[in-house]
Order: sequence, then structure tokens, then C-alpha cells
Amino acid sequence: MKKLVAYFSASGSTRRLADTLAAATGAALYEIRPAVPYGRGDLNWMDKKARSTVEMQDPNCRPAMADTDAPVADADVIFLGFPIWWYREPSIIDSFLDAYDFSGKTVVPFFTSGGSQLGEGQGRIGKLARGAKVLSGKRFNARASESELKTWADSLNV
Repeated sequence: MKKLVAYFSASGSTRRLADTLAAATGAALYEIRPAVPYGRGDLNWMDKKARSTVEMQDPNCRPAMADTDAPVADADVIFLGFPIWWYREPSIIDSFLDAYDFSGKTVVPFFTSGGSQLGEGQGRIGKLARGAKVLSGKRFNARASESELKTWADSLNV
């Protein structure tokens, strides 16, 4: 089975985890990038006018992506990584899920967070990844070891 680790990282934490997961699974690696990168002020969750706050308040928000050339069609299993924002996936992940055909694929969410779980995001991802089998998401420390990630990925039997 061909595997892909597709991830979004605003601060670098999820990037480290995605890099390690790709190495642990032998998967291709793809970064989901917004057309307009998030600046520090955009990520201030305490500011009701910050870009990320405004996006997360609108469940239909789909920020533009920098590109749509992820090798999703070539993969059977897509590990989908992101930080938790407001107890769910960031809106740019919704943009990614809307942009590709996931029919017949397995999507495995993985995420970084200081303590939050995926909450409503699990169901949202299940609806947006139309035609895919979506497994339960798992939270990791950004510095999870390659052996920890390999053990987890192997346990999924995908």
C-alpha cells in the first residue's frame, strides 16, 4: 500500500511530527500550505479579529491553498496531520479535503495539541473526506519518537 503523510503546520510542531511519521512508515510527505501564510498575529487565539479566530468561527470557511498538487491519487493511505484549533482541524484542512477525491482511500488523522482532543473534528473529517474510510484520530507530542509512531502505524493494519 502506498502511503502519504499530508500535513499542515503553522508553527513547526506538526511538521516535526509529520517528518518523523513519514520516516517511520516510508510514506511520501506533502505540506498543506495556505496561499497566504499565517503570521504570528493571525494565530492569536485571544484576539477575536485574528485571522485564525475568524476562520474557525465559520464552519464553511475554506482558506485558499498555495497549490493542489498533493499526490493523493497515488496513495492508498493518507495520514493527515494538523494542530488542533478550537477543538477541531484548522479550516485549511477542510480546504484540502474538499480539493481531492478520497474515494476508496483510508484517512488517518494525527494531530498536535497542548492537551485538546479532536472533538467535533473527527466527524467533520469523516464527512469531508467523501468516500474514504476515516480512522480515529490520535494526538501526539510533536517530538514523538520514530519507534512510537511506527508502532502506532503498524497497529492500524493499513
